[in-house]
Amino acid sequence: MSVQSKPRMTVDEFLAWAEDRPGRYELLDGEVFAMSPERARHADIKFAAQTALRTAIRNGRLPCRMMPDGMTVRVDRTTAFEPDALVYCGSRVSPDTVEIANPIVVVEVLSPSTKAIDSGNKLTGYFRVSSVMHYLIVDPVKRLVVHHRRGPDLIETRIVSDGALRLDPPGLDVPLADMFDDA
Repeated sequence: MSVQSKPRMTVDEFLAWAEDRPGRYELLDGEVFAMSPERARHADIKFAAQTALRTAIRNGRLPCRMMPDGMTVRVDRTTAFEPDALVYCGSRVSPDTVEIANPIVVVEVLSPSTKAIDSGNKLTGYFRVSSVMHYLIVDPVKRLVVHHRRGPDLIETRIVSDGALRLDPPGLDVPLADMFDDA
């Protein structure tokens, strides 16, 4: 007996496939993965992080935008993720856009089912996108942020549990308390 492999997709095929489909999905190495339903804690922290980033952009008067979950970040030809929030700078994207080509900051909020992928495949994947300067992993239980930052020759990591996050570029100062404000 032979085992048939699952059909693989490119990101372009995936985006066309997912367009009118209910639910949320991501693509990893050509394979589609459904995203699990969120717990209330996850949704609260995600909203707080989105709001904190948007407020920091406004306070800094930067030509950047925060996009909530639902936007796609293409890692390569067969991998695309949907972060919980992202920041890009420059001109506003078209209202019909589903993919952000040049994110500077990407954010994932940990949940029990995503912890390994957020710290593994997504960490390496997001930094394959040349525009990504910061990858924030928000831990809603421990109330801390693991901040991965692109340096000249390496990815620097720090764990922040109080104070503020300095995200430069683009020049954002985000009080950590604001990331957990609504939780």
